[in-house]
Amino acid sequence: MKFWNSLNVPNKLTVLRMLMVPLIWIIYLCIPQDFLLMSKEAGFGLRNLLVLIVFILASLTDYADGQIARKKHLITSFGKFLDPIADKMLVNTTLILLVYGNEAAIVPVLLMISRDLVVDGLRLSAAAQGTVVSAGFPGKLKTVLQMAAIILLVLGNWPFVYMHIPVASIVLWLAAAVSLYSGWVYFVKLKDYVLESM
Repeated sequence: MKFWNSLNVPNKLTVLRMLMVPLIWIIYLCIPQDFLLMSKEAGFGLRNLLVLIVFILASLTDYADGQIARKKHLITSFGKFLDPIADKMLVNTTLILLVYGNEAAIVPVLLMISRDLVVDGLRLSAAAQGTVVSAGFPGKLKTVLQMAAIILLVLGNWPFVYMHIPVASIVLWLAAAVSLYSGWVYFVKLKDYVLESM
């Protein structure tokens, strides 16, 4: 309770987003995929609908914490550090669950998770020397594309499934491409912290 009370509103929203991740696990792993299937064409049932609701609510906390932090000048090093971790927990967990459920391709998901591991290593190297690096535009665009891909995948590519256009897969691969590019941007920005002792 003391820890919670010490947080400002944006950081409370970030922590709340992290706490919503286990709820997504529970829903996805405990409710059968075809339970109360909405329609054969749509291909998603109650499980995915509940996952979608929790995922969107968690994503809204990401938008809200950034808006509040900037407007009320509540940007902190703790927030800069924790916010991208919360994003990755939410996005990567959901993507892994979708791969587990054969609802997402494994290769783009592996590429994005591998990129995140490299970037986290770079950020930790910089943090060890007192530098906290917030997400730049490519990283934010990557997150937006990932979230869009997840929503489309959870919805079974609805409504594009009726047009036989794999928009969900296209957006997922686009997210992977932007993810790799943003990883390169991080490397260029932080390489001196890693290479200085070679």
